[in-house]
Formats: sequence, structure tokens, C-alpha cells
Amino acid sequence: MTIGEFDSWFKTRYNRTTSALTATAMVISDFIAVMLSFGAGFFVVKLYYIYIDNWGGINFKSFVTYWPYLPIFIMIFWMMKLYPGIALAPAEETRGFAIASLLAHTGINVSRYIQYQDIDSIFVAFIFSWVFSTAVLMVCRDIMHFVIAKMNMKGIPVVVYGAGPTGRLVVDRLLKAKKVGYEPVVILDDNAEHGNTYKSIPIIHNTGLGPELVERYKIKMAILAMPNLSQGEMTSLINNSVSAFRYNVLIPNFFNINNIWMTVRDFDGILGFATGHRLKMFWNLAIKRINDLIFVTVGGLIILPLLLIIALAIKLSSKGPVLYGHKRVGLNGKHFYAYKFRSMIMDADKKLESVLNADSRLKEEWEATHKLKDDPRITKVGKFLRRTSFDEFPQLLNILKGEMSLVGPRPVTDPEITKYGENAKRVLTVKPGLTGLWQVSGRSDTDYSERVSYDLYYIQSWSVWLDLWIMYRTPGAIIKGRGAY
Repeated sequence: MTIGEFDSWFKTRYNRTTSALTATAMVISDFIAVMLSFGAGFFVVKLYYIYIDNWGGINFKSFVTYWPYLPIFIMIFWMMKLYPGIALAPAEETRGFAIASLLAHTGINVSRYIQYQDIDSIFVAFIFSWVFSTAVLMVCRDIMHFVIAKMNMKGIPVVVYGAGPTGRLVVDRLLKAKKVGYEPVVILDDNAEHGNTYKSIPIIHNTGLGPELVERYKIKMAILAMPNLSQGEMTSLINNSVSAFRYNVLIPNFFNINNIWMTVRDFDGILGFATGHRLKMFWNLAIKRINDLIFVTVGGLIILPLLLIIALAIKLSSKGPVLYGHKRVGLNGKHFYAYKFRSMIMDADKKLESVLNADSRLKEEWEATHKLKDDPRITKVGKFLRRTSFDEFPQLLNILKGEMSLVGPRPVTDPEITKYGENAKRVLTVKPGLTGLWQVSGRSDTDYSERVSYDLYYIQSWSVWLDLWIMYRTPGAIIKGRGAY
């Protein structure tokens, strides 16, 4: 495609190139979320006042009078780089909201305490507001992204340098992203063999067009995805074309290092990327273990009645034990039995071979994913349990025993671990999880290469915030049931 042809293509599709509209939408979302958090905090204290103790008194509706604090929240959110809210890593966004909300709520309570010299019911209401705030902020942003998508509002235009494998991977991910973000509008690559379009995105065979694209269309973002260029070629391209854009991102050629907490170190003028294995550090392991025990103990007590009902349904619907232990590979290659509610007929393992031999399609599916969407061995109750993932609740026992964690890589079997290749050793350096990135990103619909990438990303980018985000996303993945079978 020529620049002249691209001109008409672009102007009929895009009328903005800035992130101002997206940022405004996120600010509105955060305004609403903060006020909802205020309301939730006041509501909880009001219930206590009504039903438990006539203490302090509080007018539930009075939370709306605290709207003047909203600009403080937005200012702190901006300082935490939560705007315009594009291309934020989930853990980064979760951490930003949690810390910023804590600072803002603390500021409110400190100012009120200085003024009134008292810890009153409103003081406590703002404490509860902070407890609710992170989850409410994330939910409201998800809703806002959904609304923007439904209104067919396009994302921020971005130029992608490179039509090779890396560039196409970047385009694929940008197009696949459900949240509003960067939207590829043109690919620049000098190699004519790459064709004129990729997934309806024009390809112009001139990597020197950067300054002209900026001048003509005011595009502000470029992504350089040509990691195989020599150092001289890369330097020339950046100086003469990429540098024309206000913002640019360089995609490196070390995809096996996926750490969002990577930092830059200066060795007397030589820059290096510093990273680490956070789940090999004592304090991080201790924090993760404490969180596991707290969430599992409290959550287990809450869902205990449901567990008893499921156990009774299994016992009444088919012969055999309620629980089933499946041999899995755990931390450092040590084997353990992952507990599940039994969802199959008795001796299902022994009958697998005859099932696969009877249907070549099922055999091919099993060899590819080690799962069957229409497994004839599954009972009626088992289908419900698998669709909702309730069959995995007994793995709470594995977590209490220290064999698993609440969040972690997918627990795999011996035949599956061979599919991880050289990455197997890294995956087995942490405990497998009851839930994880692969579960909230497609579950069984993802192939093994994607599962491995999710596991490696989790291991290298672990933080408390990433665990909290995964737990936040897990109920939605269960409700949707996408890829669960």
C-alpha cells in the first residue's frame, strides 16, 4: 500500500490520535468507583449502628457530601501512573489502586482526626471504604472498558515497525486485547515479501515514513518490533524514523524473560536489565504461604455447606468414592496427589485407552491437550462440577498440606511435563496453584505453548498484586465457563 492509499484508509476510520478521551473515561470510572466505596463503607457502619450497637451514629446518605475529596484520589492515581489506563500490566494496576487508595483514605482520616481529635463512626466508615475500594475500582474500570468496546470506540492509533514474526505477534495481541488500548493502524517494513496487509492492517514498505506519519496524522505512539536488526540498523531506524513519535516502545529479542518488574541498572554508562526470581526469596514465600492459609481457612469455612452438598450429590448419583486423587508433578519435581471431587465413572483411567482407540478424533484431541471436551466417562453431576470448576475445591486440602498454593502454575502430570521442554525446570521451581493465569486466560482452550508462556510470565512477574488480580478474575472465569471441561 502507498502512503496515498493509506491516507484515505486512515481518515475514514480514525478521527482521534490522543489518549485524552480514554483517560477521561477512566477518570469518570474512578470517580464513580470512589463514591461507591464511600457508600459501601458508610453502609457497613450504618448496619452496625442499627443492628448491633447504638454507637456514634451515622447518616448513610451523608457519604455524598465527601465528593470534594475526589480530586485528591485522581491526583494520587495520576501520580501512580494509572492514567490514561492503557497497556497497564494487571499486577501494576492492582498495586497502583491499592496503594493510591490507601494513601488517599489515610489522608482523609488523618485530616479528620486533626480537626476533630476523635475516632468516630465516619473515621471507621472510611477504613471500610478503603477495604472495598481496590476491588470496586477494578470492577468499574472493567465495566468502562466493556462500555467503550460496545460503543465501538476505537483505541489509540499506533504504528508498528516490523511485519515479521515479532511484529505480527504484537499486532495479534493488540487486536485480541479486550480492553481499550493501542490499535495498530499501519505496519512499516521494507521487505516487500511480507505483502500489503496483515489482518486488514495496511503494510507500507518504507520504514522511513515515521516523521511523515506524525506530521500528517498526529500519531503519537510507535512500537518497534524488529529484534533481528543489527545494532547499526536499529540505531539508524530509531534516529531517523522512530524518534519522530512522542512515545515509542522497543520489543526486545529475549521473549523468554517476561518480568514486568524488570529494572534498569547503570554500570558506568552501560545499561543492563535487572530481574530476579521473587519466589525464591524467603520473605516472599512466607507472605505467599500466610496468604494461602488465611484465604483457604476463611474461604473453606464459608463454602463448607456447598462442599457437603456436592459430596452428597456425588454419592447418590454414582458408585464410588467422593474424592479422587490424581498424581501430579509438584515443586522441584516431587509427586503428590491432587484431590478432586470425583466427576467420572469408576475405573475411568483404565477405560481411557479403549475410549481413545474407538474414536480417532478423541485420540487426537487427547494427545494435543490431555483433555476431552466430550469425555464419555464423565457423570451427569461431573459435567456440572467441571463446568463450574467445583470439582477442584478439594485441592484446598493440598494447599493446607503445603503441596499447592492458591495461585500458581497449572499442576501437570508426568506425560504433560514433557511438552514443557526446557521450560519444565523453571515451571517446577514453584508450587502449582488451584488457580492461575492460564485459568483466567482461556483455561483448557489454550494450547500448551500458551500455557507455558502464562506459567513463565507468572513465575517471573510474581507479586502479591498479581496473585490478588488472578483471584479477582477467577470467579468471572468460572461463571463464564469458557474452556472448562
